[in-house]
Order: sequence, then structure tokens, then C-alpha cells
Amino acid sequence: MEVTRLYLIRHGQVINHHECRYNGHFDVDITGKGAGQMEALSKLLSDEPIKAVYSSDLMRAVKGAEIIGRALNLRPVKVHALKELNLGRWEGLTREEAVKKFPEEADFTFRNLATSKVKGGESLGELTERVVPAVNDIMKRHRGESICVVAHGGVNRVVLCDAMGLPIENFFRIEQDYGCLNIIDYFEDGVKVVKLLNGGPNQEMEVTGLY
Repeated sequence: MEVTRLYLIRHGQVINHHECRYNGHFDVDITGKGAGQMEALSKLLSDEPIKAVYSSDLMRAVKGAEIIGRALNLRPVKVHALKELNLGRWEGLTREEAVKKFPEEADFTFRNLATSKVKGGESLGELTERVVPAVNDIMKRHRGESICVVAHGGVNRVVLCDAMGLPIENFFRIEQDYGCLNIIDYFEDGVKVVKLLNGGPNQEMEVTGLY
């Protein structure tokens, strides 16, 4: 049976990771360590028969895709729909700063994103409606091939929930470390099988959340 393989990657460590800021669509760069994480993945993937590299159009994903693309001699393609979850007016802020600026949202928790959202932001349902069709389109375009996508913790989680048939309420039960690798096989009969979850050479078990 024909199989299309997805190498799904989270971007490398970001420059404000230690501040626990909600980046979302906020465009931040990766650190030297983050670039090193992408280099390690590029070496791991260099012998794989990958035919195309895609990424979110945010800087932290684009830079990772460029590093991997160079190793594979492929030019990455930016896909706007693969941006991270839009965190609305909390973007660029820490929780403490957001609550101080918007005290009416002091009780909000991202654990409830399946049913609620920050003003101006997206819910997990809306993220899923944006991301999953875009990924499915990419997979159909490369039917029977292997491709790589460099995206974000939130984006990867909704793709993995879809692949495993999990309700979106399980979103935060799936860890996605900086520079992690997931492998998903898409079968022609519609079945999706997760072969690797939050793995690869950079796994450090650090708490990285949605930053």
C-alpha cells in the first residue's frame, strides 16, 4: 500500500525562551543553540529520501527549514497557514504582563483553549481548521514521497491529534520540545500512523509550552 511520510519538526530554541513569553505570530529569531538543533536534525535527515521541505513563514521556522534544506539540497517553501497559534493581544507578553495589562482576563488559562481564546486570538478548533487542511494538501501533492515540515509546538500538536484521532482537548498532553522530530505515515486508504513522537537528536525533556 502506498505511503506518504511526513517528517514533522518543531523549530529550534527561540531567543526569548527563558522569559516564557507567548510568541504566537510574534516573529522571534532562534538562538545559536536553536540553529545547532536544526543542524543536528539536518544530519539525521540527510540520508532520508525527502523530496520537499515546507515551513511556517515565521522566522524561527524559516531559519530551521533553510538549514535542513541546505543539507538536502532543497529550497524550502513557506506556507502561511502553518503559522503558530494566534495568541491575540497576549502575544509578546508573559502571563504576568498580560494579566496586569488585561485584568479582565486574569482567570484565562491556555489549558482551556479547546473552548475559549484570548481576545483577538484563535481557539484550538480554529487552529486545527487552518493547519490540518494545509498539511493534507501538502501530503496529497507529494503522494508516495517523503517530505519535511518545520513548524511550531501548537501546529505540530494539532497535526498529531488529527493523526492519532485524539480530541483536541488532548492538545497539552503531547510534548513538543525545541528541535524535536515526529514521523507520521499517511496511507492511501486514509489511515495515519505516528511512527515517532517528540524524538530526534535534540530531545532534552525541557518544558517549552507555546513559546
